[in-house]
Amino acid sequence: MRISSVTVGLSVSDLVAARCWYETVLDVDGPQLDPVEGIVEYDLGGCWLQLGEEAPTGSATAVLRLGVDDVHAERARLVELGLDLPDVVHVPGVLDVVDFPDPDGNRLSLYTLVD
Repeated sequence: MRISSVTVGLSVSDLVAARCWYETVLDVDGPQLDPVEGIVEYDLGGCWLQLGEEAPTGSATAVLRLGVDDVHAERARLVELGLDLPDVVHVPGVLDVVDFPDPDGNRLSLYTLVD
């Protein structure tokens, strides 16, 4: 199998509210694609994020994990914007990571690899 693209799709209950939340968290101006009513897509550089308006089932097990240059700085930025995030967890020799939900309960994770 030769993979040419990866898209992670998340269900959201209110697309307008989700767009605002994700655009704030991801620090982007808007989606790159708006293919059909009820769906928007963001190019995250190596992966696409697709938000689709439908009632989340609450049984999702996937996690959108995003590597960032400085997880501590990103956490501080999000806390300053009013998000309630737990402390960054340090896994010695591996990574620093913070996990948190979006307003619909989808799981996100920011991480920075450590030397």
